[in-house]
Amino acid sequence: MGPVLAGVLQLLALIAALALAYIPLGTYMARVYSSDRHWRVEKWIYKGIGADPDTQMRWPAYLRGVLAFSAVGVLFLYLLQRLQGHLPGSLGFRAIDPDQAFNTAASFVTNTNWQSYYGEQAMGHVVQTAGLAVQNFVSAAVGIAVAVALVRGFARSRTGELGNFWSDLVRGTVRILLPLALVAAIVLVACGALQNFSGIHEVGQFMGGSQQWNGGAVASQEAIKELGTNGGGYFNANSAHPFENPSPFTNIFEIFLLLVIPLALTRTFGIMVGSVRQGYAILATMATIWVGFTALMMWTEFAHHGPALELAGGAYEGKEVRFGVGSSSIFAVATTLTSTGAVDSFHSSFTGLGGGITMLGMMLGEIAPGGTGSGLYGMLIMAVIAVFIAGLMVGRTPEYLGKKIGTREIKFAACYLLVTPALVLVLTAAAMALPTPGNSMTNSGAHGFSEILYAYTSASNNNGSAFAGLNADTQWFNSSLGVAMLLGRFLPMVFVLAMAGSLAEQRPVPATAGTLRTEKPLFTGLLVGAILIITGLTYFPALALGPLAEGLAS
Repeated sequence: MGPVLAGVLQLLALIAALALAYIPLGTYMARVYSSDRHWRVEKWIYKGIGADPDTQMRWPAYLRGVLAFSAVGVLFLYLLQRLQGHLPGSLGFRAIDPDQAFNTAASFVTNTNWQSYYGEQAMGHVVQTAGLAVQNFVSAAVGIAVAVALVRGFARSRTGELGNFWSDLVRGTVRILLPLALVAAIVLVACGALQNFSGIHEVGQFMGGSQQWNGGAVASQEAIKELGTNGGGYFNANSAHPFENPSPFTNIFEIFLLLVIPLALTRTFGIMVGSVRQGYAILATMATIWVGFTALMMWTEFAHHGPALELAGGAYEGKEVRFGVGSSSIFAVATTLTSTGAVDSFHSSFTGLGGGITMLGMMLGEIAPGGTGSGLYGMLIMAVIAVFIAGLMVGRTPEYLGKKIGTREIKFAACYLLVTPALVLVLTAAAMALPTPGNSMTNSGAHGFSEILYAYTSASNNNGSAFAGLNADTQWFNSSLGVAMLLGRFLPMVFVLAMAGSLAEQRPVPATAGTLRTEKPLFTGLLVGAILIITGLTYFPALALGPLAEGLAS
């Protein structure tokens, strides 16, 4: 079997597995967020945090809950790292420096999981499990909660109430993420992933010196890392490390985990708004972009000039031989079209155009299918923009799901779209203009520019992957990337929740002969076109200086 055919068959198997999980998981999540009953363990949590889960919140109160909970998470994780040297199970590692502790705290609380440190050489068991792994769960649950609040904005009328943040947070963690992560961790352990709390031990001689590894609760963290579209690895090599990702099967399984919840949320959306076909339209948009990007990535990585690459069957530099070019290409597209950021190969070693595809996937807003929750609300914002464009074409007030899209809603959508590009382009320009940040680049020219552009694209979009050639463990990058992650996560949420509140206050508008049918393939095509055109107009000049210039020159 040739490598191209193997890659195509793996992609087809992945699609089949996602299709099987789509209806049961999407339906279950809709029941979770529509139920009036509370589990006993949930009542204990509400009592412990002093929250009333039955109190309905308007969007300012819902937003305050999101921000307050996240702020406490940043502070707790920062202090945990700074006190690591005094904690049990620290494996002898010292406290994390202030700038790196801030960067890591911002990273994991914002679901970015950018890492400017070597996990196996910096973080002990307590920080890994009580700090980083916990944030893998709750940061993902926050994203789903905000998405559900926006869906309620479309579904409800003549009320500004969007549900209860604390209830949505706890239910997402207890009823969805914890059970699925438990099953996934068992599968990973059965397939050879590491799961223990052992200390540092020598495993043999390597290159004339001793080689040492420390154990850890790797499988359990790997499960929620992918399932919650987090991405932070226990080891520096991330999902390329055999302790995290032992075999070709676990590689495809991890891709399945990082895609399954974002895709299934489209069915949850369809059920909650009372039209499953609307969910299928959003799913079709996500699937079109994802499959197109995957096919393009596999083409760029398999089709090369030069005898060495042709004899190897593809660009193998920076890729694990046990996974191959096809599976690595599927992983790279999936992890950058979601907010995962996990890697089973080094994106800096991809071809010039291949590296550009990974960047473009993040620049789309990570909406195909995007992160847990963030992908759905990002796609719904783009749907609002698409119906507005359609309304301009026919001279009619745009409507979506029975709600009029007026000036207020478009302002919120426009602000949402502008936040991330502003962060990416301004901070990239600042890093290139200042004298010291450029010293962190391993490469010069177009590829060196791509390293910095990729870093700020990844941080501002809360992805977390990196072009591995950049040394980001400096005060400038730790601080600026930390700020980019915080602003890139929470500023868009402000506009999402504000739009949700505005939509929930409206009265439903009856459909007429002139209403755009947003469940039809025509709207799917319009939405795909709007996404690609808006992203292209925003980022093309920056891409032309980096990956496009490198790809055309090779």
